[in-house]
Amino acid sequence: MNIILTFIKKTIKWIVVAFFASTILSVVALRWVPVWFTPLMFIRLAQQSAADVPLTLHHHWVPLDEISPSLPVAVIASEDARFMEHNGFDYKAIEQAAIRNMKHPEKVKHGASTISQQTAKNVFLWPGRSWIRKGLEVYFTVLIEFMWSKERIMEVYLNSIEMGNGIYGASAVAEYHFHTTADQLSRQQCALIAVSLPNPRRMNSANPSSYMRRRQQRILREMRFVKPLTEKK
Repeated sequence: MNIILTFIKKTIKWIVVAFFASTILSVVALRWVPVWFTPLMFIRLAQQSAADVPLTLHHHWVPLDEISPSLPVAVIASEDARFMEHNGFDYKAIEQAAIRNMKHPEKVKHGASTISQQTAKNVFLWPGRSWIRKGLEVYFTVLIEFMWSKERIMEVYLNSIEMGNGIYGASAVAEYHFHTTADQLSRQQCALIAVSLPNPRRMNSANPSSYMRRRQQRILREMRFVKPLTEKK
């Protein structure tokens, strides 16, 4: 029995060591290496295969300086107004979301995920709401905030996030929704892309609804108060 317990303890120890070593090394590597694929991309391909529809995956990595500067401003205005100030978690937004959810339990739950959290989820994890996945999201968010710059987090976010059916990242959405390049996206187009991010397979930035147009105008107004990502405070 003691031999078995010792073996189990050693196995658990090496699993834990391997987990932390592999995850830390992967985060360090991706500080410089482009993210060519994400778990969500493979999940969507599997869903397309199961539905017997053509496999579609459009993704072209481009550096941050080849993306319109209006796009980071638009997603900050829409998704995470305190992106440049927080350490990965917007505690004020979390508190506000919790209060809204308690006051209106019958409505759709509001989240408070930051761009850093969404980046951690997109690159390292899978969609879902389990406590295990959420715990891993927190872990990877802490790692990327510690090891990456805000510019790098934004660069990976804008290159990896889903922006339409089979469309991932700024370059692909610019090409397939607006017939241009990522660096040529206008402020209006960037605002429309930001509108679509909560549900990009339902809200099509190439064919916006009246709701999306109203939301676009609100984001354009809020963008005036967001400093460009590279502008120092």
